[in-house]
Amino acid sequence: AANVWRDAENGADLLNRIGKLPGFGKQKSQIFVALLGKQLGVCPAGWEAAAGVYAEQGSFRSVADVRDGESLGKVRAFKKMQKAATKP
Repeated sequence: AANVWRDAENGADLLNRIGKLPGFGKQKSQIFVALLGKQLGVCPAGWEAAAGVYAEQGSFRSVADVRDGESLGKVRAFKKMQKAATKP
């Protein structure tokens, strides 16, 4: 699996490589780029731009931001708030 990101030239290349995996659309690919950058130190130039809003430091938007039970709760609260905001 590491071959997907090991030789990525930049963030856009990394996003493209992940996007070619089965089941990975744009959003899931951006989240995975953010997870690699935030939690595993896989930070090719431009990874933040490739990950979009999921790269924001201090945010609690996705699995890329989950480090413990507290942060998991914050991500769940964010998702609940987003879901409520889309209801009429």
